[in-house]
Amino acid sequence: MPLPLTSLAADGPRLSPIVAGAWRMADWGWNPQQRLRWIEQCVELGVTSFDHADIYGGYSVEALFGEALALAPSSLRERLQIVSKCGIKLVATARPQHRIKHYDSSAAHIVASAEASLRALRVERLELLLIHRPDALMDADEVALAFEALRAAGKVAHFGVSNFTPAQFELLASRTPLVTNQIELHPLQRAPLADGTLDQLQRLRIRPMIWSPLAGGALLAGGGETERRVQAALGRIGERHGASTATVAFAWLLRHPSRPLPVAGSRRIEALHDAVAALRLTLDAQDWTEIWQAGAGHEVA
Repeated sequence: MPLPLTSLAADGPRLSPIVAGAWRMADWGWNPQQRLRWIEQCVELGVTSFDHADIYGGYSVEALFGEALALAPSSLRERLQIVSKCGIKLVATARPQHRIKHYDSSAAHIVASAEASLRALRVERLELLLIHRPDALMDADEVALAFEALRAAGKVAHFGVSNFTPAQFELLASRTPLVTNQIELHPLQRAPLADGTLDQLQRLRIRPMIWSPLAGGALLAGGGETERRVQAALGRIGERHGASTATVAFAWLLRHPSRPLPVAGSRRIEALHDAVAALRLTLDAQDWTEIWQAGAGHEVA
């Protein structure tokens, strides 16, 4: 069932309200046909936006996705919106020149990374490119020049950041338009609710993207005291609404007025069903606060 695309910002890209994450695709052990079927099943659900990064799978996931996409008809490829990230340099077999993990936000690296992503993904344009992590050595003017060069060449349509603080976002946004900040947010990681990150995005009318919306699975199966407390709250609310625990966790994110776009990264298409179902579930303030309280371990002030 098609889902209407939604804008990240006034002049930003239009993405599906749930984004499929391909981070772990290299671990799935699938052949190209199986990867293509996963892409097709996502699209059948209305999830047409896919989140990547150059480093995923030790620099292998984009090529795995591109290999599958090459088998698809043009009618399918044209329906997709591809998001990628750059700026982290991992120590990996594919990058023997990297002595240590570090960041690189130089114009040369941003342009080279975007072009490498296009080749690996076998697409002509990225809908959105993000700087993956804040870089203490980032020259905002140089990043802006790289973004403009990629935009002028028709290689990237829009730009944003990931994991930036409000001050870091403000600096880069003073030089070049940004359309999102992709951040970690869930009941076990609530800092963006209070540190100004989401307040800033609301003020600017820019929507966040959310990575690890289920805390890497801890909201469903984590064994710690806090995890069990959150699981119990999600379960109680799920029973009241006739929804799965995962759907309630996604609905908790979607309830925030910054209007986040969660990135659901799973090989299980049922997990995408749970995420999409959250679009039809609106938690009230008491439901939302019950989950917050379970994560915090105390009631609101």
